[in-house]
Amino acid sequence: MGFLDVILGRSKPVRPDLDQLFGLPSAAVTLEAGAGFTPTGLGSVCFASVEGGAFGRLQSDVRELLDADTDRGGVPVEFSQDGYGYTWLLARQPPDDVAALVNDLHAVNTLLQDGGFGPQLLCSLLGFHEAAGRSLALVYLYKRGTFYPFAPLPGAAEKRDNALELQVRALLGDDLRIEQDLSRWFPVWGAPGLHT
Repeated sequence: MGFLDVILGRSKPVRPDLDQLFGLPSAAVTLEAGAGFTPTGLGSVCFASVEGGAFGRLQSDVRELLDADTDRGGVPVEFSQDGYGYTWLLARQPPDDVAALVNDLHAVNTLLQDGGFGPQLLCSLLGFHEAAGRSLALVYLYKRGTFYPFAPLPGAAEKRDNALELQVRALLGDDLRIEQDLSRWFPVWGAPGLHT
């Protein structure tokens, strides 16, 4: 960063700290012990798509990497687009293997970042649920390097369980870097990987 950047208040974009994702397996244990939420085995990555051959090849590489185990019973990844035009990649692993799912999500993010598409990364999420039917996602914000809980109310049209989100924030403070600015706890309604 140069002298003029400092004077004019410009800053370089923060490079995502993808290794923060490796805190999720211990957070899953804490979440189950402290709140009764268990992993669904679903996780997703959201990114802004870019037109062009390089991005198309990168998407193909991601699919090839994560679908390598389909001949041994693995489930293929799914790509979808939401109503805002963002692309979601949905990965599945057995619910009791959070580490494998985190490895998949980390691999996708690393491929995108190393391919020059780091600025297009928006968030990743890992889904959880409990016996009473409530759902929860731990959402990682790339640009902030932080996590936040997202808990939609069951059966309610786009309403959140704020009390549960705050409870999870307190519970996971030692496991994950939690986003302190609550205005950045964006809703991810209908996100692939969010079990509702």
